[in-house]
Amino acid sequence: MPKTVIPAGYRPALGLYDTQKAIGLIKQIFLEKLCGALHLKRVTAPLFVDPATGLNDDLNGVERPVTFDVPALGANAEVVHSLAKWKRMALAQYDFHVGNGLVTDMNAIRRDEEMDNLHSIYVDQWDWEKVITREERTTEYLKQTVQKIVDAVCGTLDELKWQFPALERVRLCRETAFATAQELEDQWPALTPKERENAFAKAHGTVFIIGIGGALRSGRPHDGRAPDYDDWTLNGDLLFWNETLGCALELSSMGIRVDADALARQLSIAGCGERAALPFHKMLLTDELPLTIGGGIGQSRLCMLLLGKAHVGEVQVSLWDGETRAACAAAGVQLL
Repeated sequence: MPKTVIPAGYRPALGLYDTQKAIGLIKQIFLEKLCGALHLKRVTAPLFVDPATGLNDDLNGVERPVTFDVPALGANAEVVHSLAKWKRMALAQYDFHVGNGLVTDMNAIRRDEEMDNLHSIYVDQWDWEKVITREERTTEYLKQTVQKIVDAVCGTLDELKWQFPALERVRLCRETAFATAQELEDQWPALTPKERENAFAKAHGTVFIIGIGGALRSGRPHDGRAPDYDDWTLNGDLLFWNETLGCALELSSMGIRVDADALARQLSIAGCGERAALPFHKMLLTDELPLTIGGGIGQSRLCMLLLGKAHVGEVQVSLWDGETRAACAAAGVQLL
C-alpha cells in the first residue's frame, strides 16, 4: 500500500501564493477565536526540555525524542514531543486562576512518525491548557469545550471564504457527534480502530471519540496515550471528515488531565511506577499543580482541512522520501 495517495482528478482550490496568504489568515483568525472562546492568553514555550524533569511527552511510549548534548550545561536536552506537562507547570508558575488558560505555538520533531498524506516528522500545533475546578472534571464539561473548539474552526472557515471564494466547496459539520471508544468497538467489532474512526466520521461529519488510552473490553485500547497527562476516562480525539481524501482527519487530541488518583492508577496500569519519583509527577501526586483541561490542535492539519488540501506537505515545509515526492509530482501537487 503506497504511503501517499493523491485522489484522482485532485486540483488544489488555491495556487501557491494564495495558499501561503490563506495559511497566515487561518493562523491569525483561528487563534483569536480560540482565545476568545476558552479565555486563553498566549505565552512563549520551550523547544527543548531537560529529560530529568519528566516534562517531555512520551506519546505512545515507543517514539524516541531527538536528543542532543549541551556542553555548556554538561547535560543533554530533548526536543519536545508535545507540551502537555510543561503547560500545567506553567499555569502554576504564572499563577493562572480557574477559568483562564494559556496557548502557545508548539513546534516538535517526531523522528519515528510514519509519513503519509496526514503525517510528517515536523509537528506544528497550538498547545493550550486551562485551569478548571474539581467539579468541572466531567464528561459534560469536556463536551462543552470540544464544541467551542469546533465553533472556532467553523467560524474560521466562514471568514476564510469571504477572502477566497474558491473555497466554497469546503464544507464542515458544526454539530459534533460524541461516542466513547467502547461504543464504537461495540458497534463495529470487526473493524480496526482507524476503520471505526472513518466509519463514525463519515456518518456524522464532525466527531469526538471519548476514552483514549485505557483498555476496552476486547483487551486493547482504541489508541495509545501516555499515562501521565490525560485522564483516560475524560479525554478524546476530535476528528473531521475530510472530503478531499475520503477519510477522517484528526485535528486534536485533548482531555481533562490526570489528578493525583488518576495518575497513580494509570502509572500502575502502564507499569511506569518509577515515574512517580520525577519532579513533575511528585508535584501532581501531592496536589501542587492545578486541575486542568488541555490539548493540541494541529496547525498544518487545520490548514489542510480548511483549504481542501490532499497532502500536509502542501501547507508545511518538511522532509519527504522519494516515493512521496514522486507521487506528488506525478499528480501535480506542489510540496512546500
